[in-house]
Amino acid sequence: MKRVFVNKVSKYVGEKVILKGWVYNSRRSGKIGFLTFRDGFGLLQCIVVKNDVGDEKFELFKTLTQESSVIITGEVVKNERAPGGFEILVSDVELIHLSKDYPITPKEHGTDFLMNNRHLWLRSKRQHAILRVRHQIVKAIRDFFDSNDFTLVDSPIFTPNAAEGTSTLFGTDYFGKTAYLAQTGQLYGEASAMAFGRHYNFGPCFRAEKSKTRRHLTEFWMVEPEIAYCDIEEDMQWAEDLLVHIVNEVLEHRLEELKVLDRDVDLLKKTKGPLPRISYTDCIEILQKDGFDIEWGDDFGSPEETHIAEKYDRPVIVHRFPSKIKAFYMKRDPEDEKVVLGMDILAPEGYGEIVGGSERETDIDVLIERIEEEGLNQDDYEWFLDLRRFGSVPHSGFGMGLERVVAWICGLSHIRETTPFARTMGRINP
Repeated sequence: MKRVFVNKVSKYVGEKVILKGWVYNSRRSGKIGFLTFRDGFGLLQCIVVKNDVGDEKFELFKTLTQESSVIITGEVVKNERAPGGFEILVSDVELIHLSKDYPITPKEHGTDFLMNNRHLWLRSKRQHAILRVRHQIVKAIRDFFDSNDFTLVDSPIFTPNAAEGTSTLFGTDYFGKTAYLAQTGQLYGEASAMAFGRHYNFGPCFRAEKSKTRRHLTEFWMVEPEIAYCDIEEDMQWAEDLLVHIVNEVLEHRLEELKVLDRDVDLLKKTKGPLPRISYTDCIEILQKDGFDIEWGDDFGSPEETHIAEKYDRPVIVHRFPSKIKAFYMKRDPEDEKVVLGMDILAPEGYGEIVGGSERETDIDVLIERIEEEGLNQDDYEWFLDLRRFGSVPHSGFGMGLERVVAWICGLSHIRETTPFARTMGRINP
């Protein structure tokens, strides 16, 4: 007999197989028992008949509790009424470990309770579906860049300098020097782009923002491509193509998981290029016309982002933001120095910014001036300035927040469900 996984049982109809996993739930009616089995690859109904397994094994089955670990032996049969269309006619049950007083029961639990038991909550059908979708998004991202001749070059987690000021960084003592947990790998990505032409970094980032909104984590993952000889228009196109690719891949490979989440896939299917593009200035005019108390030069908050996004049935690209609200490394628009050649992509349905990027400043004198204006220590950025001293070229890039994309595609109300173990202002355990 061969050990198989739930997602492969359809290949073994009529054969006796071995499954190793856990009890999701169970019930019985007289001399027949019904066990829902899980192994990390899916759920499968197992039929336990007393006459087939014998008195001893049937009595064992009756003792099985939620999340007890078991080995099931039985024949795979087709049953259209069963979840997934297949089930197991059990011939043997082996108990590996009896789970006692499993805390997450079928009843309703509060969010704090579930987050305190996150290490166990991951086993639930809903959380399993979310993380499967997350996996598919990660795969889609890597496949997209790998197939377009980007080179993955990892950036460091410990950094001596900030990309956007130190107020939202976690500082730490680094053998007598001050270091920071990286809020972005972008500066290092620029170095990689000058070496490889097309680069991407994909890893964890840390921001010490004192935010308790449903959109923010203190530890999150971000993918950051950086492209040499690339202007803002090409940068927006790369971001659009990536986003459309991600959605298509999820729709193709994770429809079952989206069904578990009750996600309206028709909304996701509208994510097709070309995505609408609108300038920041035009957004301000719309917001003012619709009654928002906002002036040109103000940054968008969640209400403003949501309102703009509601005008469209798919993600929208907002470009050319005021320079005073954007990072020092963003290039000013030669046709209007008050704005930068930057862009954000806003997701629909109130999910807000999921991508932010820009064309980068290439002039070393301008960069030095901006570093001074930000009150940053130029010595910490000398290596970054070298990129403008030795073969400076037009280049652009963007960052895409993985968890925000997961939240939007899954239709989640809070970003804490998008990652295995969420880190927020109020949570560092488990």
